Amino acid sequence: MKFIHLGDLHLGKSLGDFDLIQDQKYILNEILELIDKENVDALLMAGDIYDKAVPSEAATNLLDWFLSRLSEKKISTYIISGNHDSDDRLNFGSSLFSSNSIYISAIFDGKLHKQTLKKETEIANIYLLPFVKASQVKHYYPEAKIETYDDAVRTIIDNSEIDEQECNILVAHQFVAGKGDDPALGGSESAGTQSVGLVEKISYDCFDKFDYVALGHIHSPQRVGRDEVRYSGSLLKYSLSEANNEKSVPIITVNGKEKVKIELVPLKPMREMRHIRGNIKDLLAKENVKSPEDFIYATLTDEDIVNDAMGIFQQIYPNTVKIDYDNSHTRQIEQVDISRIAENKSFSELIGDFYRMVYGCEISEEEMEIMRMAAREAGVANETN
Repeated sequence: MKFIHLGDLHLGKSLGDFDLIQDQKYILNEILELIDKENVDALLMAGDIYDKAVPSEAATNLLDWFLSRLSEKKISTYIISGNHDSDDRLNFGSSLFSSNSIYISAIFDGKLHKQTLKKETEIANIYLLPFVKASQVKHYYPEAKIETYDDAVRTIIDNSEIDEQECNILVAHQFVAGKGDDPALGGSESAGTQSVGLVEKISYDCFDKFDYVALGHIHSPQRVGRDEVRYSGSLLKYSLSEANNEKSVPIITVNGKEKVKIELVPLKPMREMRHIRGNIKDLLAKENVKSPEDFIYATLTDEDIVNDAMGIFQQIYPNTVKIDYDNSHTRQIEQVDISRIAENKSFSELIGDFYRMVYGCEISEEEMEIMRMAAREAGVANETN
């Protein structure tokens, strides 16, 4: 019995000013082709289906298109909500969907819901655990000692009837850590995920009763603690920090209680995200320009600021997302002790020092007045000199 494990689709997400709906449809179509090629029986979708609690029309249309194609292919599909999803919106129509073998668990109601998939003599139990907080679980189990997310998830599992003699798969959307190791972040996760504390962490051994655990929440594909507890990662690179990461999708083969087989299939996006570095003349020389439709993050090594660098770049690479600099001026700034810069200095002195450090000359009075006006409008400075 074969499963594909997806997580963190974030349908409707953008990259800077660039809409990603077409990129998302392209990669979902790759998944549909992979389902046909590998004779996949079921799909596990581990939360953060949408990027926002109130998804755009384009995002909902894209999910509708994808689920319709899955239904046409008779693929059993198991979906949970993530922290980005609106439980009610994702859960809408779940009863109707289930008649087409699309099972959605978006609202935690005190139970760990189970669906059973049968193929000839094989049986697999799929348990669906939507994103939960400790306070939600405590509401249903007031007598239990629940202080952390780990306590909460263990309470849910302990109060579920799980036959360990059968093949059991869990789909969950939580921050799961190994022994002494946190999962490696992709960089495009929410600020809350990137600053998660001890209270929110769940130990991977919480899931010992399960043969495979399909996780969502972290955008970098990886195992946690053991091979069978795994983040699929996001299908696309949603942050510039992911430019050098490789995306893949796990294909899971189960056969009763035999060891689970996991194959990671690389994904090729419609437009790659690349980080290029050098002086602007070399980077944009005809012989060096490759795949101009890619998303580009450029680090310029020119010593002088290039006027309208973004406009120049986007003539060649129309999907340039960001440009920054790495030169003697920026390296000098990096070595400055920020904590001492503002000691006993006025706003004008600070701006003057910064301008001098970057450009090697004095700021004009006209430019200084513009900076004062901007600071006053932003509410960060009240002085006039």
